[in-house]
Amino acid sequence: MGAMTHREYLAQADRLIAECKDRIARQREIIASAYENGHPTVLPVSLLRVLEENLRSFEKYRLLILGQIKKAQAQQQ
Repeated sequence: MGAMTHREYLAQADRLIAECKDRIARQREIIASAYENGHPTVLPVSLLRVLEENLRSFEKYRLLILGQIKKAQAQQQ
C-alpha cells in the first residue's frame, strides 16, 4: 500500500470517519436551525446527503483496509 502501513491507513480512515460524523451532526443542526427560522433547507439537505455518502465511502475504505490487514496476517502464518 505504499509508504504508510496498513495500521496507519486504518488510523487515517478512522479519523476521516470521525470527522465526517462530526460534520454530519453539525449539518443536521444547521438544517434544524434553518427550518425553525423559516429558511430554505434544500441546499443544506443536499450537502447532508453528500456528507452521508462520503461517510459510506470512508466506511467501505476502512473495511477494505481491514481486509488487507487480515490477508497480510494470514500470509504471515
